[in-house]
Amino acid sequence: MKHQKWYNEDGWEKLGITSIASHERGMSLENYSFFMPTKVVHGEKALLAMGEQFAQYGKKCLLVTGRNSARLSGALDDAFRVLQAQGIDYRHFDEVENNPSLENVARGGEVAREYRPDFILAIGGGSPLDAAKAIATLATNDITPEGLYRNKFDHLPLPIVAIPTTAGTGSEVTPYSILTVPEAETKRSFTTPELFPKVAILDWRYTDRLPTHITRDTGVDALSHLVEGYLSRRATGISDTFAEQGIKIWGECIPALRKGEFSPVDRERLLVASALGGITISHTGTTLVHALGYSLTYYHDVPHGRANGVLMGEYLRFTEKHAPQRVKHVLDWLGLSDIDEFKDLINHLFGEVVTLDRGEMELYAGKAIKTNNAAYSQGDVTEGVLAQILADSLS
Repeated sequence: MKHQKWYNEDGWEKLGITSIASHERGMSLENYSFFMPTKVVHGEKALLAMGEQFAQYGKKCLLVTGRNSARLSGALDDAFRVLQAQGIDYRHFDEVENNPSLENVARGGEVAREYRPDFILAIGGGSPLDAAKAIATLATNDITPEGLYRNKFDHLPLPIVAIPTTAGTGSEVTPYSILTVPEAETKRSFTTPELFPKVAILDWRYTDRLPTHITRDTGVDALSHLVEGYLSRRATGISDTFAEQGIKIWGECIPALRKGEFSPVDRERLLVASALGGITISHTGTTLVHALGYSLTYYHDVPHGRANGVLMGEYLRFTEKHAPQRVKHVLDWLGLSDIDEFKDLINHLFGEVVTLDRGEMELYAGKAIKTNNAAYSQGDVTEGVLAQILADSLS
């Protein structure tokens, strides 16, 4: 049954996009760079209409997924139908792990080099989409997985079509691939503009079977992208437009996130907010929240979005000292009165996540201070600042 659309049918109004004047943000629209080569196709059953476009990429496709989520979402069966209808041969690599490692994507690269596909169709949450970008690069370049971090390659990666089955990472519209590096005991990203997927297909139906805890985890990941992008030193007038609208749309989903009950409209809003978050961080990067959150995921197995969420309240409090009007905008767009109400929301969604001792705080702060993410944050970010944010959030 089709549900009533929550947006108008023309142009940017589909996403509810109406911008505040740039001078009200304190951000000029005069000087900025915007690059977004991904074609975004949004709508129910959009995948089923993509056959002719797939055929333009070639006659052999490597499907990249996790073990179960692509099939459970319904997206994998739809992909089979489209590929078979176009006479496109395909092989299915379904071995992507949660938080994929260099070893995991190396295996996918071996499969790709053996099969020699013309393009990759990636289906899943952030892990399969990020892994697909690494596999697409390894398929065409004679390098070790560690060589991905050169961020410069002799040959272009294979074209990627990305279909998200969670509303969180926004990886379908970013040039980033984030992988676990056991030797460094953290996650690291590699990027090149050619890693932007050629097409992103957004269909809320593929997120409809997600359990509440995953919907919350991934939803807060999307919020962290939007908020960090808006509060980044690298924010521009154009990135602000995407962040603002994404935060507003996400804010409309707070009642559903609290209750753990999601209508088709809620699912669609979360998916669009996630994509807007991906577009935002494609131009701004993320900030200290991600830099600290990676250690919570690596050492304590805290889901990525949850790790970000439990740090965001104190991140807002620190950033408020340096960009108070911007933090106020974030809270206003979410419909929240202050930072304490924001923290109450996160606590309601996740409860107690993890408790750290002083040694852990110092270790994680030491790792985070070395990242670009920390450097993109507002204010004078030091190891002491990072350790204090951890202490105020998790002790």
